[in-house]
Amino acid sequence: MADIISIATEVPEYCHRQEDIIELMANVYGLDSTEKRKLGFLYKHSGIETRYSVIDDYGQPQDEWDFLPQNGDAFPSLEERMKIFDVQALKLSLKAVQKCIDGFITAKEITHLITVSCTGMSAPGLDLQLAEALGLSPGLFRTSINFMGCYAAIHALKLAKLICDAEPGANVMIADTELCTLHFQQEYTADNAASSLLFADGSAAVLVSNKIQSPYSISLTGFFSHVSYEGKKDMAWELSSKGFLMTLSGYVPQLVKEDIDALVAASLDHHKINKADITHWCIHPGGKKILEAIQTKLGLTKEDLCYSNKVLAKYGNMSSPTVLFVLKEMMRNMQHNAKIFGVAFGPGLTMETFLASKK
Repeated sequence: MADIISIATEVPEYCHRQEDIIELMANVYGLDSTEKRKLGFLYKHSGIETRYSVIDDYGQPQDEWDFLPQNGDAFPSLEERMKIFDVQALKLSLKAVQKCIDGFITAKEITHLITVSCTGMSAPGLDLQLAEALGLSPGLFRTSINFMGCYAAIHALKLAKLICDAEPGANVMIADTELCTLHFQQEYTADNAASSLLFADGSAAVLVSNKIQSPYSISLTGFFSHVSYEGKKDMAWELSSKGFLMTLSGYVPQLVKEDIDALVAASLDHHKINKADITHWCIHPGGKKILEAIQTKLGLTKEDLCYSNKVLAKYGNMSSPTVLFVLKEMMRNMQHNAKIFGVAFGPGLTMETFLASKK
């Protein structure tokens, strides 16, 4: 038995409206009126209303920028970006974990810790920072899932289930935190424009246990994954001295649309259930076009994707924790005998799925 007992989410203090971010982007990129109108059109039709960041510059006039350079100065180096990550990722993660365990267990009762991130890495890293801040045992089982992109949360859930299936009395904590806005790039390219339009910061904590119960808990049933190698160049995430560089081609929604039907069919066949049995679709909101492609291909309704669209509108794409924000919204309103099908996408092009149920 591996049950998701609780999910807690946390976002930074700075909330930026999409309509304000476009003004900043136009200034940073030095766009003329024609290019600004083109980018503004994309922002207006992104399905995103607000996004959160640990950086306040995105809502400030140019003369008040702190993170972003002024007067032609160089953009922050990778080292400078990682210094911010080390401080801010711990703050967000700690808040999320403490909210997640409140009313269920004490921090000392956490037996396993899994940290997830693709936007910041160091050693000692977030796992040790959290363990020390929470006062966890020096003998704690801990591991980190790094650089897997938007589907990494499902990979973490898979690992948590493996642990719960193997070890009695397991209380597994997943701390998934991404600070995507630290990696804003100065050069105006299609990939950088897409990244600046979509991505945001956020954290989710998940308590998975085979020991405790909750009225809202759901049981993890199984997992299924697939890699479409033809899309490996269309979605990528690479290190550079200027920060992490995103490749996100406009072909990704089409790739997802081409593969999603077969993926879902293979996953359902793997679990020996029918599509009609699924009551909730927990789809990672990678972008408005991706959600529209999935809705069309799978024959879903707007209501089926209401939680995904709600999270996209309020938070944007926070990479790996985003699908957990969607699942949290579902858990609040889920009836008994529900069956959840979840899917997220990332570099590869990798598609990870999970199946869960509420008894």
